[in-house]
Amino acid sequence: MSVRYAPAILLGRVARTLARWRKPGGGSAVPGLVVNAIAPGFLPRTLNSFPGGLVIVTGSSGKSTTTKMLVAALRAHGSSVFTNQSTANISQGLTSALLEQVSLAGRIAGDIAVLEMDEGHGALISGSLEPRVVVLTNVMVDQIDRFHDSDMVAAMLAKIAGRATGTVVVNADDLHLSRLGDGLAPTVDVARYGVTPEVLAANPRGLGYTLTSPTRLLAEDGMLLSAVDGRDATILINGTEHAVHLPARGTHYAVDALTALAAAQAALSSRFDAATAVTAISTIPPVFGRGEVVSVNGTTVEFVLVQNPASLQLNVDSLAPNTEQILVAVGSDVRDPSYLWPADTSGLGHVLIASGSKAHDIGLQLVYDGVTVDRIEPDLGRALDDFLALPEPATGVKTIIFSADSMRRTRAHLGLATNEADPT
Repeated sequence: MSVRYAPAILLGRVARTLARWRKPGGGSAVPGLVVNAIAPGFLPRTLNSFPGGLVIVTGSSGKSTTTKMLVAALRAHGSSVFTNQSTANISQGLTSALLEQVSLAGRIAGDIAVLEMDEGHGALISGSLEPRVVVLTNVMVDQIDRFHDSDMVAAMLAKIAGRATGTVVVNADDLHLSRLGDGLAPTVDVARYGVTPEVLAANPRGLGYTLTSPTRLLAEDGMLLSAVDGRDATILINGTEHAVHLPARGTHYAVDALTALAAAQAALSSRFDAATAVTAISTIPPVFGRGEVVSVNGTTVEFVLVQNPASLQLNVDSLAPNTEQILVAVGSDVRDPSYLWPADTSGLGHVLIASGSKAHDIGLQLVYDGVTVDRIEPDLGRALDDFLALPEPATGVKTIIFSADSMRRTRAHLGLATNEADPT
């Protein structure tokens, strides 16, 4: 690549410096907006330049954890991987992430790029991308102010998948994606993964997909998740069972591990070693707020991020049974309180504080679901201080369940990193 993009890169870096000076730890999208405006070809040109190709991970949910697991597996095989933070999965965020490492000639050191990509923004820029592998996680009811319905999301994912030059990795349990895989061009390989009937039966509410396939994948047709027990799972790869340790509890995290392993096999081809990939995935920490356990002034706290009704349901169902101190905080990112109503929160049993800008809304939902709520406190800072000041629970750890907006506010109030790229 020539130095044709050098002026745009320099201006982007100036914008990044000014944005960070104005708001330490923030402004990550600003340099991307600047570069995309003055050099719209920079993003696709750079992403398509990796010798080992581009891998895109996209879907309604599970993108961040799957991407982190996949990157760990590829690096364990000796690959040099460029990747983005989950907070930089839209076009301007992707460009900002590239600016962190790109040379003035527009080159980034690395064998392969693995990018988490928002389904909407991915569909917008997919026409200029040439991904070697596209990984599709699932289709869920998500961000109804943006996506309106699941058919719209499936169409976006189909557009991204249609750009794959090598393999599309498909969740066979998601009926939208199963149909999508059936309709892909014969020049593209389709790698499928799924859960066994026993795993699905152990999750009577399902796995959160808008449409679940009525049939299960056979072992000879792809990788299978055969068992889940808390933070441990068993995955069947080429007829051999592998024990995988998960970063957080729940079948949904086990499916993320399954997705990452199927993606690693597609990306590495004959170089793929199942034992190496499983070992790498089993050692990664929780991904930013997703079952993350932190220490705040000597108090252990578990963070549980929920991003849509299915995510809320899956996390409520997988919560540790001995959890006795819970704070639920829902913020301004949930614009319509009815958005979360499809989730049955009765499994929480007892919530000490409902907080966030939508404290009264989520508190009402909890009460209607039969959950005892001790207190409604819209002031999140006050709620956090009072919650953390309580005596240590007799069993389990203090648990905070929050939406994305409340997660950011919680971390800022507690002096923790507010995005994954923040080194503080």
